[in-house]
Order: sequence, then structure tokens, then C-alpha cells
Amino acid sequence: MPALDLVTAELKLTGRITTASNATFLGNIGDVMVVYKPIAGESPLWDFPHGTLAHREVAAYLVSQAFGWDVVPHTWLRDGPMGEGMVQLWQEQDPDQSAVDLIATDQVPESGWKHVLQGRDGNGQLVTLVHEDSPALRHMAVFDVVVNNADRKGDHILAMPDGHRHGVDHGLTFHRDHKLRTVLWGWLGDALTAEERESIDRVSEGLRGGLGRDLADLLSAEEIASLAARCAQLRRAGQFPSPSGGMPAVPWPLF
Repeated sequence: MPALDLVTAELKLTGRITTASNATFLGNIGDVMVVYKPIAGESPLWDFPHGTLAHREVAAYLVSQAFGWDVVPHTWLRDGPMGEGMVQLWQEQDPDQSAVDLIATDQVPESGWKHVLQGRDGNGQLVTLVHEDSPALRHMAVFDVVVNNADRKGDHILAMPDGHRHGVDHGLTFHRDHKLRTVLWGWLGDALTAEERESIDRVSEGLRGGLGRDLADLLSAEEIASLAARCAQLRRAGQFPSPSGGMPAVPWPLF
């Protein structure tokens, strides 16, 4: 039996994710379950060029591959029932795991978790936004700095049964201006590990070769130059950055 071609084989829609801000569908290519986001279903934004979100999602996957951490599930462009769009392999997360949580402040565990911020809920009770202190989530935090992720919500982090963490929803990435908004601020000021520095170097090297050529079909020259500059800046600093600029440091809503 010939191998299934995920680019040309028929994409059949099976449902719609109604909580998404852009048109997002579930579907199947053969027996492979996928997420499909048609370019035609993208809502206009004031700060990102219209019709580019699908391309940014694919660019995020390519940079994830260059890092070597498998942060972003396999993502590609192809035609579908509503025209060209982004298609991504569906990931079945573990419903009993949560990499990011908002919990009562007096119930925050003493170890294994990083504090992000504190506030009050609708009843006036103190609550704390926390995320787990894990290598997989550190990798995602480094990745988000490099791709300038403007929308790393808690629900954009998929906790897989084997302990791996996938990041999804990368349409708001690669802006040439600083846009980093994330719930993963727990390592603020911590030094990068040798492995993290080496992975950033791989991305920088790739931008001068095959990765740069592939991204040229998806991003503007200015956006690719800004990506390279962020890699260089993070490498020189050698540590996780602090929030900066006039933009909020976290997305809203948080989940």
C-alpha cells in the first residue's frame, strides 16, 4: 500500500473548534487526525498583516525543528475544503496533567512549580498563576522568546501523557517589533543551559542556510532579520529575559 500523502490526499472535515478566534476545524486525512485553519477564516488584526497567520504557524514549526525540541507538532500548508490553510497533526493530551495552572495562593506547592504572578479572583481570594518547572517547558519558553510569541496562553500548552509538552496556536509570532506575551515567565533572569545555548546557535546557523531559505516563503525579509537579531541578543544575554516595552507581559485571557 502506498504511503499516505498528507499534502495531496483528501482532507475531510469532522468538526469545528468554536472557542478559537479564527476558523479552526478538525479533520482527517485518511486515518490521520488533523487541525485545519484556512487562511480565508483568519480574522483581521491591527498589528499583523492579514492572511499571514497560517504561514507563521508553519514558520514556527520549522524553527521548532531547527531547535530540535519538538515543541510544535508537524505543521504544513496545503489546500483544503475552504482553500489553502495550515494543517497540523492532532495531539491527544493527558486530561489529568496541567503544565500551567491558576490556584489558590495558600495551596501553591513548595517545589516543582514556578510562580508567575498573583492576583485576586472574582471572590476577592488571592490566586497565583504557576507553571511547572520542567525541561520541556523551559524549551518552550526559549522557543517563545526567539519566535516572539505574542500569545502563549496556558491552554496553548498541551501536556502529553509521556511528559512531553507541545505548543500550539502560533499565528501571532515573528513580528518584527517586540510582542512577547506569555504565561511562562517563571525562569526570568535564570542563566541559559549549555544545551539551550547550542540550540539557539543551531537556529542562527540555519537562518544563514536552509532554514532561512524555507522561511523566505513564509515571512518577510524584515521578520527574518528580526528573528536572527533575537537569537543573537538572547545568546549574548545568556539568560531568560525580563518583560519589556509597553505591551502587557501576559496574554489575556490567560487561558
